[in-house]
Amino acid sequence: MSIFRKKSLETLLAQSADKDSGLKRTLGSWQLVFLGIGAIIGAGLFVRTAAASGEAAGNAVTISFIVAAVGCAFAGLCYAEFAAMIPIAGSAYTYAYTTMGELIAWIIGWALILEYALGAATVSIAWSEYLNKLLGGNIPYNLCHGPFESATVDGVLVNGMVNLPALFILLALSLLLIRGTQESAFVNAIIVFLKVAIVLVFIVIGWSFINPVNHTPYIIPENFPGHEGFFQHGWGGILKGAGIVFFAFIGFDAVSTAAQEAKNPKRDMPIGILGSLLVCTVLYILFSHVLTGVTPWADFNDPTKGKEASVAYAISTYMAGYGWLATAVTVAILAGFSSVILVMLMGQSRVFYSMSHDGLLPKIFSHLHPKFRTPYKSNLLLFCFVGIFGGFIPGSVAGDLTSIGTLLAFVIVCFGILVMRKNDPQAIRPFRAPLVPFVPIAGILICSSMIISLDQVTQLSAMAWMVVGLFIYFGYSRSRSKLG
Repeated sequence: MSIFRKKSLETLLAQSADKDSGLKRTLGSWQLVFLGIGAIIGAGLFVRTAAASGEAAGNAVTISFIVAAVGCAFAGLCYAEFAAMIPIAGSAYTYAYTTMGELIAWIIGWALILEYALGAATVSIAWSEYLNKLLGGNIPYNLCHGPFESATVDGVLVNGMVNLPALFILLALSLLLIRGTQESAFVNAIIVFLKVAIVLVFIVIGWSFINPVNHTPYIIPENFPGHEGFFQHGWGGILKGAGIVFFAFIGFDAVSTAAQEAKNPKRDMPIGILGSLLVCTVLYILFSHVLTGVTPWADFNDPTKGKEASVAYAISTYMAGYGWLATAVTVAILAGFSSVILVMLMGQSRVFYSMSHDGLLPKIFSHLHPKFRTPYKSNLLLFCFVGIFGGFIPGSVAGDLTSIGTLLAFVIVCFGILVMRKNDPQAIRPFRAPLVPFVPIAGILICSSMIISLDQVTQLSAMAWMVVGLFIYFGYSRSRSKLG
């Protein structure tokens, strides 16, 4: 029984054509674009921009965004070809199953848990922190922190109990996803409009506060104090910065998980994937240029200044008279976090749906609601799993694991295009990635270099996660696979 057995393209297309028992097709191209923007603009833009600037790239974080965007663009073109060609839920997992076989598909599905499930948990914890800031810190410490955290409050050591705001937002968005994909997309579109508007306001107003001195030197020079390592200055720092801000691009691939719910996937999926990526890249470059022009980048490496709430710090410190904008940015961050969690929860449930449909996970993950035709049991079980991390585990645990899981998926999707073009050149491709093999090979090289630039602890943690996944595959999934 081969571990590299593949699902035929004919089987997948037949599954896609099943309109009665499958997921409900309700999403148009603009809804998919908003879905991508909803997942992309969030913690990455408002938090990771400053982290990448202070830790590695300095003012050249704008170039880091360009490097990350180029890698994403190559991967995005490959995703778009697959999504239009194979309009099935499951994203990179499904594409790997068709091109490279079951074991590789399982590895990708397991890696996507790092991206979607742990990513949603991490962002829910950040959502809780910013809500508390907006409310003036009035939420009791023990009710917005897990049991592994403690702090001195009014001279008394307080231990956390449960992060209730994180659990609340996870539950609310899980119930919204159960209610329906179209309803979820409508709420997401409202959130996207709000946060994009505030991002544009910050760019327009902040532009007049740019101090040219802050942009000199643009790239951190060699032997700069505290930045002596190869990946802490120069082009090495830019590359590491790209690995850090890559978190900001996580989400456009989540559009591909909704392929089975698109009205016209052959046309809508490329527009949704590439459109959301293009819009966000332009906003990111402008945003990072203004942020580092308003605030000296060294401030972002100082915990007492602007390391976490970097945008609010920049406004309150260097943009006199615009305190209201700092509050508006906090609201935008909350909205941005909400839409990121929403799309990540949706993406993970669709990956579980596909893996369950193939027999690699228990059948409960592919049960559809009799009325709403959404994988409601998967959503509820996913809430319980993500809620354990969001409600009881510190947000620092996930770290860069979310990014490394996504980068691995991108590498395999790019490689899958090469395999599919060679093995099935006559297959109908409504959208063709241009300049093959250059585009997928460039995507593989750039995404692999960003994986290498991440710290060793993250790499070892991801490896340990994969080992656990392999035990589950050989102990449970392999013998229950429908292809077996």
